[in-house]
Amino acid sequence: MIRKGISCLVVVALLAVLFQSYLSYRETRRLQSILAGLLRIEAGPPVSDRPNVAVGFGACLDVFLDGLTLLRYAGLTSETKRKPSHNFYINDAGELVETFLYFFQHGAAGERFIADEKLFSDLVAHVRALPSDAMTWAVGGNAPVMAARLAKEGCRVVLGATMTTRLKRMYSASSVTVVGDELHDDDVHVILEYQKETRFGSFEAPRANRFIVHSDYSNAYLESLPRFIEFLETFSPELIVIGGLQMMDNFPFKSGEREAILGGLGDFLRNHANAKVHFELASFADVSLLNDLLRYVIPHCDSLGMNEQELPNLFSALTTGDVTLTSDAYPRVASVLDRMGAVWRSLGGVGRLSRIHVHTLAYQAIMYRDSAWSNTRAAVAKASLTAHRHVCDTPRVEPANSLILMDGSFSSSASNGDYRVYLDPEDPVSCWEESRYSVCVAPVPVCTRVIRTGGGGDNVSSAALRMQI
Repeated sequence: MIRKGISCLVVVALLAVLFQSYLSYRETRRLQSILAGLLRIEAGPPVSDRPNVAVGFGACLDVFLDGLTLLRYAGLTSETKRKPSHNFYINDAGELVETFLYFFQHGAAGERFIADEKLFSDLVAHVRALPSDAMTWAVGGNAPVMAARLAKEGCRVVLGATMTTRLKRMYSASSVTVVGDELHDDDVHVILEYQKETRFGSFEAPRANRFIVHSDYSNAYLESLPRFIEFLETFSPELIVIGGLQMMDNFPFKSGEREAILGGLGDFLRNHANAKVHFELASFADVSLLNDLLRYVIPHCDSLGMNEQELPNLFSALTTGDVTLTSDAYPRVASVLDRMGAVWRSLGGVGRLSRIHVHTLAYQAIMYRDSAWSNTRAAVAKASLTAHRHVCDTPRVEPANSLILMDGSFSSSASNGDYRVYLDPEDPVSCWEESRYSVCVAPVPVCTRVIRTGGGGDNVSSAALRMQI
């Protein structure tokens, strides 16, 4: 009797192992099919040869390092008893830790200006005192990163930015023409990265992300704009990409300065209506800046790019007149599509908007008007694969380092009367038509071997745009 019981237990255990092996095998085959499908769709359509693209504005010297390592080295671990708190800008070490924790606990990306120049100078000194292999220095800023990606993808690119001679030398390998005056000192931006499930005090990060701090007094003024405008008189771009405007967020401008700068940028975009214009959003906390962008810049844009935090922020500004500082790190497809549609309906009647690209950790979604943009299936596949390649820092997409977080099916809307869209592993880009626009959604093979998080959205947006010009 005992032997029979033991035999039954052995059989049950064996069946359980076999069943788990079968599930693992099936999931691996599904992942391989999705990757093969994305690669096939990405490679499908031909793209125009060497299109002219103009990208602005600004540049900086980025340093990437583990955020907790720097905070500990700077002696800020004693501040971990502080509660997470949002600050529009940072005045002292305590506010630095509070603001870092605010975004860290949500796994949300954030960027803030440090008003205390000595605090920031000391922070950079601590960075430089760390071992050289603890950090990576690179030319940074949304515009230089997007310009470099577009050049890498075969575009002829001009970048509007003021740089030091040293920074230009670092950037020369990207084959981008830089237009702008020369700076004497680099504007350093410190990117505090962290991994999923990292702990700081009693807080744990729900996903990998980064928090950026700077004390940048030059990029907020778009100092390269006059020479940029002059250069474009003979360059004739097919696409103009605008980024880096978050440098104006809570910046201490004099009265009327910001409005004058953005008004000049709007006039420039209006005068280049023959070129498509893409605006890449960022982490905005100042609702008055968002309102100025909605007044002066966004009406002249054909395309908007944003992540899962920036979409609800823009949606909130349009619907409630306020900003949303953090949001769900893993938003459902239906809720993202609903907000994209609401933004489309709000902005579509007052400007040139014909494309919205939202990039999230789990999936890419592009909403567009067919007559204005081609190759959208390929663009959304390219975006998904670029997300993996950038974060894993590899040209290859390896199944062993990939994870599909998107569900096997999703609702097209969270409202009543929606329908379900099913993910076909053999043809993983789902596209369909709505009454006012078309939509394409693709799963992201999420990188499980995270090498870098900064610059992901800029690379993803740029790679998708390259497929559509």
